[in-house]
Amino acid sequence: MSDKPSKKEYKKQLRKLQIELVKLQRDIIEKQKKVFIILEGRDSAGKDGTIKRITEHMSPRETRVVALGKPSDKETLSWYFQRYVPHLPSGGELVLFNRSWYNRAGVERVMNFCTDDEFETFMSEVVSFEGLLNKSHLQFFKYYLDIDKDEQKERLEDRKEDPLKQWKISPIDEKALRHFDDYSKARDEMFARTHTAVAPWIIVRANHKKSARLNIIRDFLTRMDYPGKNHELVLPDPDIVFTYEKKSWEKTKNDNKTVKE
Repeated sequence: MSDKPSKKEYKKQLRKLQIELVKLQRDIIEKQKKVFIILEGRDSAGKDGTIKRITEHMSPRETRVVALGKPSDKETLSWYFQRYVPHLPSGGELVLFNRSWYNRAGVERVMNFCTDDEFETFMSEVVSFEGLLNKSHLQFFKYYLDIDKDEQKERLEDRKEDPLKQWKISPIDEKALRHFDDYSKARDEMFARTHTAVAPWIIVRANHKKSARLNIIRDFLTRMDYPGKNHELVLPDPDIVFTYEKKSWEKTKNDNKTVKE
């Protein structure tokens, strides 16, 4: 697999998958399921575009996108997870988190926006927190969109040139490339310490946006049960989307490094 779809094929496949998403949402509403997706990843990895394609034809009443900004003074003095809890789905809802509580393990860690003690407290609590969510019958999926340094550089430069993408520019962008290796280390530590059977990390090779979008939707649909599922259509490409496993992840990174060298 791993072929890049043509523009025509991409639109054709996307429409079919969006029909599957509508089938799924009908089931979520009817059975009052509580479902959410976390989309994490490097700056410019394609989180916004993926969310747009997932939500494009879904009911706006039962679908919410959560993209929290900088915490207020009050929020910084509260329990870290407190600001996220009100945004969790109620029965019949699908919620997409464009970044999440894992900000603490990523940008806050790399940019020193949190202390070492705050970081370690987060790491000691997050697995238990997600375990409680699971026991409360919330279904959730954690995706990490990864791109290489050259691709990130190209996308960040494109933001500056495209007048329709000006809203995406932030001061953090300027530091993303400079701290590329730091983000890689933070990502790997996050995977190793927060990947569990209850809440596994699903890694997405997102250098090609269209392939990444299609395969994230396929993977999500594969993991959900709903009537009328087209099982053949929703099979993801395992070279693009796969569940984290430490040994294979380390081997993949070393193989990629060898190829580049």
